[in-house]
Amino acid sequence: MSPTEGPALDLAVLACAGALPSSLAGPLDMLQVAQRLAELRQPASPPQLQGRLVGARGARRLRTGGLVLGAIGDPDPIPQVLLLPSLMHRDGGDLLRQLSALQPEIALLRTLQLKGVRLVAACSGTFLLAATGLLDGHRATTSWWLADTFRRAFPRVRLEADRTLVDDGGFVTAGASSATLQLTLKLIGEATDPQLMQNTARMLLIDTERQSQAPYVVQALVERPRDSLAEKVERFLQRELHAPLSVARIAEHCGTSARSLLRHFQASFGESPLKRIQRLRVERAKALLETTHLSLEEIVERCGYADAASFRKLFKRATALTPGDYRERFRLRVH
Repeated sequence: MSPTEGPALDLAVLACAGALPSSLAGPLDMLQVAQRLAELRQPASPPQLQGRLVGARGARRLRTGGLVLGAIGDPDPIPQVLLLPSLMHRDGGDLLRQLSALQPEIALLRTLQLKGVRLVAACSGTFLLAATGLLDGHRATTSWWLADTFRRAFPRVRLEADRTLVDDGGFVTAGASSATLQLTLKLIGEATDPQLMQNTARMLLIDTERQSQAPYVVQALVERPRDSLAEKVERFLQRELHAPLSVARIAEHCGTSARSLLRHFQASFGESPLKRIQRLRVERAKALLETTHLSLEEIVERCGYADAASFRKLFKRATALTPGDYRERFRLRVH
């Protein structure tokens, strides 16, 4: 690379209140590792990968997560890519309240996007990107446990919560906080070549083949509606998952009509009763695969199915793994 050329990748990470320190420092650490590997492979003219922290408020220091971060600059010169970090939060409501206090950051994102800066976001950072309105009509992902909150807050964004990474219209979004590193790897690969990306991933023990969040979903951690009918339905389903279930039976138990139940289900859960039952049964199967030595046939029976083959297909469709592969990866091991 000649001295007059710019860097292969100039990545800025937005330092803002509530940002997880790991999602600020992790991408910058990865760029340093990739730079060293590039210099070893191509000592005469390695591609230049540079990263920096930038802010929207002119502050040079930021206290977040118990740490004080310094060397925060203005986004000048304009970076090629701006990464929005994960934001620490108690729940979806708390996260949405945080967004209301980040108006300077939202204004900066809109300005930089007009200047050609590529905006990418990880985990709850996708909420900040969506708050600009720039994601409307685009596909995106975020952390699986925040999916329902995201859909309610940003209905014009086409959320694909099972995906680890989504690239649409120049915007790249990633799932939970650790996926920030996969996002950074993607940017390195695009700016240089796939081999440097793979070598960096190997050095840092990162699985570049992980494409789905589905195996990691735990329904107990997913935010649920907090109205009495939704909670009544949920308790009933959990108790009766082993038995045949129908909309009519659920409605009768809840003292409502089938039509009202379907309407309430869609409003509260964003899916049909059948889809919800399938999710809960897969979740029960996951727990049994993790914690017991039961055969698949026994697990299938406890989840309300009679046909192991059809349940195996449902399980793989929901988790991207076969029951056997899931058990091997996630079973509890006593040493």
